[in-house]
Amino acid sequence: MFAQGGVCFFCKKPLSKSEASVEHLVASANGGSNSDDNCVAVCKAVNGLLGSMSLKEKIQVILNQKGQFKCPNGAGSTAAPKKATDQDKSKATTLPKTASTAKQKEDKLSIALANLKQRGNKRPKKLKTLTSTVSSLFPNGISEAELAHLLNQIQASGKVIVSEGNVSYSF
Repeated sequence: MFAQGGVCFFCKKPLSKSEASVEHLVASANGGSNSDDNCVAVCKAVNGLLGSMSLKEKIQVILNQKGQFKCPNGAGSTAAPKKATDQDKSKATTLPKTASTAKQKEDKLSIALANLKQRGNKRPKKLKTLTSTVSSLFPNGISEAELAHLLNQIQASGKVIVSEGNVSYSF
């Protein structure tokens, strides 16, 4: 934690010792070592999300965030804020608001799928449990309509199949 300035490696949120967790970049389950080159201090929420994913899967989660890593516990992002120029402000007013909303929904989908995949045999088996599991990934809240839409997106991905209240996976 000292070498990282007391902040989470991914979201840059200040870390207390009680909230800190060690994330192996190459998971121990995948042969990763406990060396300083392979271990970083992270929020427990980030460690829960990335779990035993392969390094490739972890990089994909980060890339899906498009430079604005959103911590599952609601903390900030790794991108440094930049000062807006008049040209930036002009561009911002011409961009449709739906682009931002679409990006947020894509991020939530990526987070949910990554979390479900890393759970392995501990994935929810019932729709009710899946619903509460996905909802709990967003501690700052998610509306019922947004949760329903996200569950539909998860099913549409083909990775999660719901039949008669039972859930199966094709990860």
